[in-house]
Order: sequence, then C-alpha cells, then structure tokens
Amino acid sequence: MFYRDERLALFIDGSNLYAAAKSLVFDIDYKLLRQEFMRRGKMLRAFYYTALLENDEYSPIRPLVDWLHYNGFTMVTKPAKEYTDSMGRRKVKGNMDIELAVNAMELAPHVDHMVIFSGDGDFRPLVESLQRQGVRVSVVSTIRSQPPMIADELRRQVDNFIELDELRDVIGRPPREPVHTPAAAEEVVD
Repeated sequence: MFYRDERLALFIDGSNLYAAAKSLVFDIDYKLLRQEFMRRGKMLRAFYYTALLENDEYSPIRPLVDWLHYNGFTMVTKPAKEYTDSMGRRKVKGNMDIELAVNAMELAPHVDHMVIFSGDGDFRPLVESLQRQGVRVSVVSTIRSQPPMIADELRRQVDNFIELDELRDVIGRPPREPVHTPAAAEEVVD
C-alpha cells in the first residue's frame, strides 16, 4: 500500500532485479518503473546498484548505467572482481549489499517509505532497523520463479511484498535477443 503524500526512495539491487525479471522472461523498462513509483508517492531518490568490469573493452551493462544516470537515477557502482571457478568458468563477483544498506540508513530520517528491489535475505536486518525508525518498507521480487527469488525471512519482515510478475504490464517489456559476447555469458555472484 502506498500513500500519495509519502516520501519514497527506491533501492534497486541491479543484478538481483535482472535475475528475477529474467526468470519471469521479461525485461524491465526503467523509464516506466520510475514513472510508476513517482505516481505512487513523492519520490526523493531512485538508487541503482551494480558492479562494473572496469578492464573490459565493452561492458554490456554500460549503456544501461549511462542511460539510468542521465534519466534521474542515482548510480552506485564499484569495480567487479573477476575469477575462474573450479569448473573453469569465468565468474564476476560484485556484491553491493553494504552500499545499499548504508544509503538506506542515511536516508531513513528523510523518507516515509522505502522500496527495495531485491529478494536477498541479507537485507532482513536492514528492513528491521528501518522499521524501528518509522520507515515503511516494501520489497519487489518474485515467488513465481523456480526457485523463488525472495528469501522467506525477508518476505515475512517487510511491510509489503510486491510480486514482480504483477508489475509486468506496468514496467515490463518483452526480452531483447541476447547479445552474444564473452561478457554477456558471465554470471554475477553475490
């Protein structure tokens, strides 16, 4: 539930939201996402968190990061770390949980309602702390994927769970054809 006069802030865990939408077979239209939540309340900030590969000639996420930056999102990035797993697959590690938690705690005195786009159970203590400060917290993720993308303990803690699949008609678009580059085959690991 949203109130039109409440001050909102969005916290988008980029890799988590991407994985949830991909599991539901649609892409997020971030312009529509921003418009939808501006309609629901007085949006103060929309943060987007992602790790970037700095040494790649071309990063498939760079155009999205640039577009978001120029279209009203506050970008929070850091260099990702690359490694090769035991099976010889190239993996990218870029956990942004601490950055998201710190920003949420700093902004808590200035907002009424925070919306976290992530199903990561590590955010449960953050949600609990925000609630003790009087902030209402909603989480956007999905239980309709196999396995569900939201941790049960997080879903139980929040004031409001928003099923991502139910936002499909409002913020979604059909998935684009995959770009076949070595970087596109990477898996981001938290």
